[in-house]
Amino acid sequence: MNWWRDRMFPRFALYGFLKNLRFFEPFLILFLRDAGMTFTLIGTLYAIRDTATYLLEVPTGVFADAVGRRKAMLMAFGAYLVAFAAFYVGRGFWWFALAMVLFAVGEAFRSGTHKALILEYLQQQHMEHLKVTYYGHTRSASQFGSAINALIAAGLAFYTGNYRVMFLAAAVPYVLDFINLASYPPELDGELSQLAWKAVGEHARQTLAAFESALTDRRAWKAILNSASFMALFKASKDYLQPILAQWALALPVFLAYTGKQRSAVVIGGVYFVIYQGTSYAARHADRFSRRFRNLERAINLSFLGGAALLFFAGVTTWTGWEFVAVAAFLGFYILHNLRRPMNVAYISDQIESRVMASGLSVESVVRTVLASGMALLLGWWADLFGVGPALALLALVLAAAFPLVRVGAGQKSAAGLSGRR
Repeated sequence: MNWWRDRMFPRFALYGFLKNLRFFEPFLILFLRDAGMTFTLIGTLYAIRDTATYLLEVPTGVFADAVGRRKAMLMAFGAYLVAFAAFYVGRGFWWFALAMVLFAVGEAFRSGTHKALILEYLQQQHMEHLKVTYYGHTRSASQFGSAINALIAAGLAFYTGNYRVMFLAAAVPYVLDFINLASYPPELDGELSQLAWKAVGEHARQTLAAFESALTDRRAWKAILNSASFMALFKASKDYLQPILAQWALALPVFLAYTGKQRSAVVIGGVYFVIYQGTSYAARHADRFSRRFRNLERAINLSFLGGAALLFFAGVTTWTGWEFVAVAAFLGFYILHNLRRPMNVAYISDQIESRVMASGLSVESVVRTVLASGMALLLGWWADLFGVGPALALLALVLAAAFPLVRVGAGQKSAAGLSGRR
């Protein structure tokens, strides 16, 4: 059977393409700044979103198991649409905080659910041997959606001069994706379970036990902390590229007949289009990158320091008015993040027994959430005090100073690593 002729493949691919048409994403910080939010308040909003997403993941997962994956996806997109409406009509911090929580509900319901739908379908069709190719091509559609998203978002900002309208525009592809998901066959819901909320408490106990095991195993803990701290740094800082691009656009001697927002839109759309093309390529070639080093540990350590250096360089050059160089450094930072993730997952899997891998990754998720929330608050506060450039440079220095605590060492797999002492 030719997988590309399969009846569900176009619908799975369409889901990924439409899901990534979040037109507001390349302009979210600029929108919040326009709405009167300080960087400190923006950092607080980001922390609310990240923390709520993590706290809701287990309860929504339990609920999804009871009502079915397909229905959980519909609930996710319903939550997204309400969040978009709250952003569109909101005029203050508490409106935006509510919107962030609603967005977190959508993220929690969606997280991992669509992958499970695809795997369920492949199992039903006896196509499990094609899962890498099949899922890889649906992900390719998502990446293409991200690139197109940047161009459409730029067009919307250019012609309307209004960031707020992007939330209204984003509702269109999300309504279409809601209809697409509703057309999925009911058998993809999988085997339904009883609504057992005691599973939430059980998950909390397992995560605490996994924390205890990780803390008693130095190698496992460093593997988790190395991955979580770098991902937290990326998540907290990546959107600060937006004000840098807006500042750079105003300094460029082009499109002088247009408004500042229109000039920013052209630059931001073009740069994000290039970034998503670059990150897509990087994700596909992460294994080739890691093989350039003597061992995986060396690749992880050097890329950690490289990421901190790139962010520091982006901050310093923003501070000194060399925005073009700062943008190039951010591009490298985005690409390095996508190169690191597959390497980190592989390394963590070498330090943690396979039967407790889920608990180990839960620990990583908790640490990442806590660190990302703290960094978002700190970065916002520093940006208000010193400016965006110095704030980015400062945060990069903090992470570089913490490197000895998260440096992973070469050697054999830990015999005790999260080995089930629970």
